[in-house]
Amino acid sequence: MKQSNAVRYEQEIPEILNALAGVHPVMDENGLDRTLHHLVQLRASQINRCGFCVKMHTREAREDGETNRRLDRLLVWDQVSDFDPRERAALAWTEALTDLHPKTDLSALRANLRAHFSEREIGVLTATVAMINLWNRINVSRH
Repeated sequence: MKQSNAVRYEQEIPEILNALAGVHPVMDENGLDRTLHHLVQLRASQINRCGFCVKMHTREAREDGETNRRLDRLLVWDQVSDFDPRERAALAWTEALTDLHPKTDLSALRANLRAHFSEREIGVLTATVAMINLWNRINVSRH
């Protein structure tokens, strides 16, 4: 009979998890402001339905000064006026890279990003989205 318990990645592949975690300080040194960082990580985690990450990133955002009002409305960011154009561009990019659809016009989204971010910032934003998606998938595999 096969066990249905989650794999204990911390015990089985600690060197891989440590290597993955090691990229975060480098990204932080080159990175996004903390408000945007939290919004991006939380939005991707919502889409991926990662309860662990939603809880963690909500708490971290609050600790760094994000308001409950904006956190409550992040799920419908494109329907409310709580987020500025820069945040909206980053959230649209986050959604496009998290929930991949072949008909998504990435070039239009990139053009919108370029109105608000440098090429380097777009690179860090993209890496942030990629990493949170990776962590979400690792944590969702434990559900």
